[in-house]
Amino acid sequence: MARGQKVLKLRAQAKKVTLKYETTAPVVGAVGKYYPADDIVHKKGPTPVRNAPKVRASIVPGTVLILLAGRFRGKRVVCLKQLESGLLLVTGPYNLNGVPLRRVNQKYVIATSTKVPLTGVDVSKITDALFKREATSEKEGEEALFEAGAAPKPTVTSPERKAFQNAVDGALKASIDKVQLLGAYLTAKFTLSKSDKPHLLKF
Repeated sequence: MARGQKVLKLRAQAKKVTLKYETTAPVVGAVGKYYPADDIVHKKGPTPVRNAPKVRASIVPGTVLILLAGRFRGKRVVCLKQLESGLLLVTGPYNLNGVPLRRVNQKYVIATSTKVPLTGVDVSKITDALFKREATSEKEGEEALFEAGAAPKPTVTSPERKAFQNAVDGALKASIDKVQLLGAYLTAKFTLSKSDKPHLLKF
């Protein structure tokens, strides 16, 4: 018997298996051949608690910091405290070198050995909510099309923020004036020349 005929005979003698489906109802959910038309919202677990990062030992309230990024990079600022979000609250002060009350990440600052006494500086009421931007209503349709090329609206500083700035600047300026050349040090911008070696500098 030829090999091909033998194979066909064995296949004919083999027991045939038939598949039986219990129901023809569609499968509910994302399991199966067909998917539902609407998106399935899966339940998520609890939101993890993210604690504020630990601040470096060299950064304490009153430490003079050098900003390494952002609009005021190279400027020297005074650290006031750590906010609940983990960011550092700093100021120039504004009436000295133009740096207002800002939040900065400790990754983008260099801590110096210079300290400014914070006598009379009250920042207990300054929180992250002070820096929250106002919600703007987004226009749709033709109005959004006509305003696409318009100039962006300028940022308006709240009166509350201005009051905090004036209070902090007044107390800081009094402490800075008591130390000789400290005002000139905060006003000077930090730069590196060609012959400077950053790894050998002592801040």
